[in-house]
Amino acid sequence: MILEVNDIHTYYGESLALQGLSFSVNEGETVCLLGRNGAGKSTTLKSIIGLTPPRKGTIVFDGQTISGKPAHKIARMGIGYVPEDRRIFPGLTVRENLEVAEYRRSGETPAWTVERVLDEYPMLAELVNQDGDTLSGGQQQMLTVARSLMIQPRVLLLDEPNEGLAPVIVQQIGRLIDELSKTTTIVFTDQSVHFALKHAQRAFILERGKVVHEATSDDLRNDHETQERYLSVA
Repeated sequence: MILEVNDIHTYYGESLALQGLSFSVNEGETVCLLGRNGAGKSTTLKSIIGLTPPRKGTIVFDGQTISGKPAHKIARMGIGYVPEDRRIFPGLTVRENLEVAEYRRSGETPAWTVERVLDEYPMLAELVNQDGDTLSGGQQQMLTVARSLMIQPRVLLLDEPNEGLAPVIVQQIGRLIDELSKTTTIVFTDQSVHFALKHAQRAFILERGKVVHEATSDDLRNDHETQERYLSVA
């Protein structure tokens, strides 16, 4: 077990967003978090990475409790985070966006370098000297994912990676998730049940800040009653 979220309660001010949420992820696994808008999917990822730390409960990464630690320390421990709004550094080129995120742990040979990223993702190599804020939405998303790899993550959190993207780019993001899943544990959120179940091995459905259903992707794909109950738009 590489990631364990145990009974966390997370607030925005005095408003309770997550109420006793729990789930776990095995090393090398790709899981998705599903649920209607406001169910707590994004807040769950922000709680894990430390941007909205839970007031109660624990989050354990690779045997170490990380809840309560600042976000930059959690990232350096090996959890990458791709936010829904991408947050490209304006005025920096594609290369500089990658370089500013580069991190090497003492005694470790980094799996990801700028050179490897550009080799693996030719689209970014073609744009290497272009300012990040001039890229299209799809190009920015690819850059944001690539930038998250520069911290050498063992777990990668992707928040709505397809938000606002054209179908052809969504297909590219799907292929990227499949490729990264060969070496990295992935937790992602998505509004598309079809996309999520295609690229994840397991799914957790959230409602009102709790996990209300857990299933393999194959089982949930065929469970139309559960999809209708928790995921359909009223």
